[in-house]
Amino acid sequence: MEEIGKYRVIRELGKGATATVYLCEQPGSDVQVAVKVIKFGQDNGAMSRRMRKLFQNESMVSQRMDHPNIVRVYEAVVEKDFAYMAMEYVQGFSLEQHCRIDKLLPMHRVMGIIFKCCMALDAAYRQGIIHRDIKPANIMVAANDEPKIADFGLALNINKDMDRDSTFIMGVGSPAYMSPEQIKAYPLNQKTDIYSLGVVLFQLLTGRLPFRANNQATLIYKIVNTDAPQLTALNPSLPEGLNGIMQRALEKDLYNRYRNGAEMAKDISAVRYQILDEDTTAQDCTHFEQLRQLSFFVEFENVELWEILRVAVWREIQPNVALISEGEHNKMFGVIISGSVEVSLEGRALCRLGPSEAVGEMAYLHPSSDLRCATVVTLEPTRFLEIHASALALSSEELNERLRSVLMAVVIKRLREVNRIAAQQGLPAVTGSMQLAALSQSKLQLRLVDD
Repeated sequence: MEEIGKYRVIRELGKGATATVYLCEQPGSDVQVAVKVIKFGQDNGAMSRRMRKLFQNESMVSQRMDHPNIVRVYEAVVEKDFAYMAMEYVQGFSLEQHCRIDKLLPMHRVMGIIFKCCMALDAAYRQGIIHRDIKPANIMVAANDEPKIADFGLALNINKDMDRDSTFIMGVGSPAYMSPEQIKAYPLNQKTDIYSLGVVLFQLLTGRLPFRANNQATLIYKIVNTDAPQLTALNPSLPEGLNGIMQRALEKDLYNRYRNGAEMAKDISAVRYQILDEDTTAQDCTHFEQLRQLSFFVEFENVELWEILRVAVWREIQPNVALISEGEHNKMFGVIISGSVEVSLEGRALCRLGPSEAVGEMAYLHPSSDLRCATVVTLEPTRFLEIHASALALSSEELNERLRSVLMAVVIKRLREVNRIAAQQGLPAVTGSMQLAALSQSKLQLRLVDD
């Protein structure tokens, strides 16, 4: 397309299932705008009518919104076969790009962005508007981390009569981000957007959704009936105060959930001081490169290595510190990054381990017992990656499978070495030699018979 109404098309910005967005110039100026175009299909009249209503709703709702963190709409035009909307062009990125474990934004940036989204949703609610489809793809981020909430096509005008509101369509939204009451098709208020924003915050801080499943039915069951894991269980570097914020944002009981965006923003501002306003990305990348150089992690995919960094604790330990003690009960294990440790049993040294070696793996791999049967003490300043089974239980199946496979290989390698050492201390295997000779003779006799 070269022109859309009075707007000159520069290029296509993106395309979805129902709409295409173009970068355009306003007539008589070099001001750039984003123009969303929806074509009404000729073969499905019901769908076309629905899309037309949703478009008209977005136009009506968005033009009422006047907030720096909500995408501004300048004009909306509905034609016979298509409709288009000219709106603010946001030069930046969508939060969808930073939901993967290896693409997470620094904590202080995430908290600042979500704080402003809370205030934007609060402003929308004051206008009687509920978004109903808050998700990372609908939150753009411009310069200076200014978020812009977009796509009010599914918004609900709670100031209108619900029974007569033709734009009130049950079940709209993205299932993974929908509140329990939205899934159950209950009447909605502003708290449904708070829940969805809580899911977005959870994902931006941990790289995963609070509820995961292999199919939609199981996902819906979990959203309605189960509690989300604690943030610090998935990312130990997060402040404890965030657990309370997340619990209240994802509360299934509407009476206990945040009443509005301003209330959630207040709690976020109280926790932000606990997060250093420094870019931790450089440190994360340094840690990633150190792990990548270790032979223990040679088979790990990059995304699995980033996930390890999020769930593990990076420790700097002085000499003569016990990492593990005989008689303890826990399933912690870890990998030595630098330095060395001594492994002992009942006061007798078993071995010394250095960089890229795993320690504590036996209790982790044991199916029923978490009893520690050896002691591990640092011999020098040691850098240690500490991993807890409780955190791995909430991690991806791919990471858990990879760790079990690598740790089993470690155990087998060490068992073979123990067998070799034991064999050196043992007596000559006379009975074994006779049996081998007899077996060889038996095979020879079989060959003679066959011939």
